[in-house]
Amino acid sequence: MLDKYFTVKHQGMNELVIQKSRFIGYVKRVETEEEAQAFIQEIKKKHFDATHNCSAYLIGEHDQIQKANDDGEPSGTAGIPILEVLKKQQLKDTAVVVTRYYGGIKLGAGGLIRAYGNTTSQAIKATGVVKRQRMQGFSIIVDYTLSGKLEHAFRQSNYILKTINYTDKVEFIVYVEVGQEKEFREFIVDHTNAQAEITEADTTYIEIDM
Repeated sequence: MLDKYFTVKHQGMNELVIQKSRFIGYVKRVETEEEAQAFIQEIKKKHFDATHNCSAYLIGEHDQIQKANDDGEPSGTAGIPILEVLKKQQLKDTAVVVTRYYGGIKLGAGGLIRAYGNTTSQAIKATGVVKRQRMQGFSIIVDYTLSGKLEHAFRQSNYILKTINYTDKVEFIVYVEVGQEKEFREFIVDHTNAQAEITEADTTYIEIDM
Protein backbone atom coordinates (compact mmCIF):
# COMPACT_ATOMS: atom_id res chain seq x y z
CA MET A 1 0.00 0.00 0.00
CA LEU A 2 1.12 3.53 -0.72
CA ASP A 3 1.96 5.62 2.34
CA LYS A 4 0.19 8.55 0.72
CA TYR A 5 -1.48 9.64 -2.50
CA PHE A 6 -3.54 12.50 -3.88
CA THR A 7 -7.10 12.45 -5.18
CA VAL A 8 -10.05 14.82 -5.59
CA LYS A 9 -12.36 15.53 -2.66
CA HIS A 10 -15.54 14.02 -4.09
CA GLN A 11 -17.30 15.55 -7.10
CA GLY A 12 -17.31 19.01 -8.68
CA MET A 13 -17.46 20.99 -11.90
CA ASN A 14 -16.41 24.21 -13.58
CA GLU A 15 -17.32 25.92 -16.86
CA LEU A 16 -15.22 27.97 -19.27
CA VAL A 17 -16.14 29.75 -22.50
CA ILE A 18 -13.31 29.63 -25.05
CA GLN A 19 -13.80 31.19 -28.50
CA LYS A 20 -17.58 30.96 -28.05
CA SER A 21 -17.48 27.23 -27.24
CA ARG A 22 -18.72 26.15 -23.80
CA PHE A 23 -16.41 23.71 -22.01
CA ILE A 24 -17.91 22.16 -18.85
CA GLY A 25 -15.53 20.07 -16.77
CA TYR A 26 -16.88 17.42 -14.39
CA VAL A 27 -14.65 15.66 -11.88
CA LYS A 28 -15.36 12.72 -9.58
CA ARG A 29 -13.45 10.39 -7.30
CA VAL A 30 -13.86 6.78 -8.47
CA GLU A 31 -12.33 3.57 -7.16
CA THR A 32 -13.25 1.16 -9.97
CA GLU A 33 -13.50 1.28 -13.74
CA GLU A 34 -17.23 0.52 -13.40
CA GLU A 35 -17.69 3.66 -11.29
CA ALA A 36 -15.76 5.70 -13.85
CA GLN A 37 -17.83 4.40 -16.76
CA ALA A 38 -21.08 5.00 -14.87
CA PHE A 39 -20.01 8.60 -14.18
CA ILE A 40 -19.16 9.17 -17.86
CA GLN A 41 -22.52 7.76 -18.97
CA GLU A 42 -24.30 9.96 -16.40
CA ILE A 43 -22.72 13.11 -17.85
CA LYS A 44 -23.35 11.96 -21.43
CA LYS A 45 -27.01 11.45 -20.59
CA LYS A 46 -27.19 14.86 -18.93
CA HIS A 47 -25.58 16.53 -21.96
CA PHE A 48 -26.98 14.31 -24.71
CA ASP A 49 -27.23 17.40 -26.94
CA ALA A 50 -23.58 18.41 -26.54
CA THR A 51 -21.14 18.37 -29.45
CA HIS A 52 -18.67 16.22 -27.50
CA ASN A 53 -18.37 14.55 -24.09
CA CYS A 54 -14.67 13.74 -23.82
CA SER A 55 -13.28 11.82 -20.86
CA ALA A 56 -10.34 10.24 -19.08
CA TYR A 57 -9.70 8.41 -15.84
CA LEU A 58 -6.81 7.11 -13.79
CA ILE A 59 -7.45 4.31 -11.29
CA GLY A 60 -5.30 2.16 -9.01
CA GLU A 61 -2.40 2.44 -6.62
CA HIS A 62 0.06 2.32 -9.53
CA ASP A 63 -2.26 3.86 -12.16
CA GLN A 64 -3.03 0.37 -13.47
CA ILE A 65 -6.15 1.57 -15.29
CA GLN A 66 -5.80 4.53 -17.65
CA LYS A 67 -8.34 5.43 -20.31
CA ALA A 68 -8.89 8.46 -22.53
CA ASN A 69 -11.68 9.11 -25.04
CA ASP A 70 -11.82 11.95 -27.62
CA ASP A 71 -15.54 11.38 -28.38
CA GLY A 72 -15.29 12.69 -31.93
CA GLU A 73 -12.68 15.40 -31.45
CA PRO A 74 -9.49 15.00 -33.56
CA SER A 75 -7.38 12.14 -32.22
CA GLY A 76 -5.23 13.11 -29.24
CA THR A 77 -6.73 16.58 -28.74
CA ALA A 78 -9.18 15.90 -25.88
CA GLY A 79 -8.96 12.65 -23.89
CA ILE A 80 -5.16 12.55 -23.71
CA PRO A 81 -4.83 16.21 -22.57
CA ILE A 82 -7.37 15.48 -19.82
CA LEU A 83 -5.42 12.38 -18.75
CA GLU A 84 -2.12 14.28 -18.81
CA VAL A 85 -3.49 16.83 -16.33
CA LEU A 86 -4.40 14.00 -13.94
CA LYS A 87 -0.89 12.58 -14.27
CA LYS A 88 0.80 15.95 -13.86
CA GLN A 89 -1.15 16.62 -10.67
CA GLN A 90 -0.38 13.07 -9.47
CA LEU A 91 -4.05 12.31 -8.88
CA LYS A 92 -5.31 8.78 -8.41
CA ASP A 93 -8.81 7.29 -8.53
CA THR A 94 -10.11 10.26 -10.51
CA ALA A 95 -12.41 10.54 -13.53
CA VAL A 96 -13.04 13.63 -15.65
CA VAL A 97 -15.60 14.40 -18.34
CA VAL A 98 -15.33 17.61 -20.35
CA THR A 99 -18.52 18.50 -22.22
CA ARG A 100 -18.20 20.84 -25.20
CA TYR A 101 -20.89 22.85 -26.94
CA TYR A 102 -19.36 24.06 -30.19
CA GLY A 103 -19.56 27.83 -30.64
CA GLY A 104 -18.79 28.10 -34.35
CA ILE A 105 -15.08 28.94 -34.18
CA LYS A 106 -12.55 26.17 -34.87
CA LEU A 107 -9.73 26.05 -32.32
CA GLY A 108 -7.24 23.87 -34.19
CA ALA A 109 -5.37 20.95 -32.60
CA GLY A 110 -3.24 23.14 -30.33
CA GLY A 111 -6.24 25.18 -29.23
CA LEU A 112 -8.24 22.07 -28.41
CA ILE A 113 -5.41 20.57 -26.37
CA ARG A 114 -5.10 23.78 -24.34
CA ALA A 115 -8.88 24.11 -23.94
CA TYR A 116 -9.43 20.57 -22.68
CA GLY A 117 -6.36 20.71 -20.44
CA ASN A 118 -7.29 24.07 -18.96
CA THR A 119 -10.92 23.06 -18.41
CA THR A 120 -9.73 19.95 -16.57
CA SER A 121 -7.31 21.93 -14.38
CA GLN A 122 -9.97 24.48 -13.44
CA ALA A 123 -12.54 21.77 -12.66
CA ILE A 124 -10.04 19.99 -10.39
CA LYS A 125 -9.27 23.28 -8.66
CA ALA A 126 -12.99 23.91 -8.11
CA THR A 127 -13.50 20.38 -6.75
CA GLY A 128 -10.49 20.44 -4.43
CA VAL A 129 -7.66 17.98 -3.81
CA VAL A 130 -6.91 15.92 -0.71
CA LYS A 131 -3.90 13.94 0.43
CA ARG A 132 -4.81 10.47 1.68
CA GLN A 133 -2.15 9.58 4.24
CA ARG A 134 -1.82 6.03 5.56
CA MET A 135 -1.84 6.27 9.32
CA GLN A 136 -1.54 4.01 12.31
CA GLY A 137 -4.22 4.36 14.96
CA PHE A 138 -3.43 4.27 18.68
CA SER A 139 -5.52 4.04 21.82
CA ILE A 140 -3.94 6.02 24.66
CA ILE A 141 -5.51 5.59 28.10
CA VAL A 142 -4.55 7.83 31.03
CA ASP A 143 -5.91 8.99 34.37
CA TYR A 144 -7.91 12.21 34.45
CA THR A 145 -4.99 13.99 36.16
CA LEU A 146 -2.92 13.62 32.97
CA SER A 147 -5.68 14.10 30.39
CA GLY A 148 -5.60 17.90 30.14
CA LYS A 149 -1.84 18.07 29.64
CA LEU A 150 -1.90 15.26 27.08
CA GLU A 151 -4.83 16.69 25.10
CA HIS A 152 -3.01 20.04 24.89
CA ALA A 153 0.14 18.26 23.68
CA PHE A 154 -1.81 16.42 20.98
CA ARG A 155 -3.43 19.61 19.73
CA GLN A 156 -0.04 21.31 19.47
CA SER A 157 1.45 18.38 17.54
CA ASN A 158 1.11 17.03 14.01
CA TYR A 159 -0.70 13.94 15.28
CA ILE A 160 -4.40 13.63 14.50
CA LEU A 161 -6.60 13.47 17.59
CA LYS A 162 -9.74 11.71 16.39
CA THR A 163 -11.77 10.94 19.51
CA ILE A 164 -11.75 11.34 23.30
CA ASN A 165 -13.69 8.82 25.39
CA TYR A 166 -14.44 9.58 29.03
CA THR A 167 -15.12 6.62 31.34
CA ASP A 168 -13.31 5.75 34.58
CA LYS A 169 -10.23 6.92 32.68
CA VAL A 170 -9.68 9.00 29.54
CA GLU A 171 -9.01 7.33 26.19
CA PHE A 172 -7.53 9.25 23.25
CA ILE A 173 -7.81 7.78 19.75
CA VAL A 174 -4.91 9.24 17.81
CA TYR A 175 -3.58 8.67 14.28
CA VAL A 176 0.10 8.79 13.42
CA GLU A 177 1.82 8.66 10.01
CA VAL A 178 3.05 5.15 9.26
CA GLY A 179 6.77 5.13 10.06
CA GLN A 180 6.47 7.50 13.02
CA GLU A 181 5.22 4.96 15.55
CA LYS A 182 8.46 4.84 17.55
CA GLU A 183 8.62 8.63 17.88
CA PHE A 184 4.95 8.71 18.90
CA ARG A 185 5.48 6.18 21.68
CA GLU A 186 8.41 8.28 22.96
CA PHE A 187 6.17 11.38 22.77
CA ILE A 188 3.56 9.65 24.97
CA VAL A 189 6.16 8.47 27.48
CA ASP A 190 7.64 11.98 27.73
CA HIS A 191 4.27 13.68 28.26
CA THR A 192 2.88 11.16 30.77
CA ASN A 193 6.01 10.07 32.63
CA ALA A 194 5.33 6.57 31.27
CA GLN A 195 1.91 6.52 32.97
CA ALA A 196 -0.12 5.77 29.83
CA GLU A 197 -1.52 2.55 28.41
CA ILE A 198 -0.59 2.46 24.71
CA THR A 199 -2.34 0.09 22.29
CA GLU A 200 -2.11 -0.02 18.49
CA ALA A 201 -5.49 0.15 16.73
CA ASP A 202 -6.37 0.10 13.02
CA THR A 203 -4.32 1.26 10.06
CA THR A 204 -6.28 3.44 7.66
CA TYR A 205 -6.09 6.34 5.23
CA ILE A 206 -6.86 9.75 6.70
CA GLU A 207 -7.77 12.59 4.34
CA ILE A 208 -5.93 15.89 4.68
CA ASP A 209 -7.05 18.96 2.75
CA MET A 210 -4.40 20.49 0.50
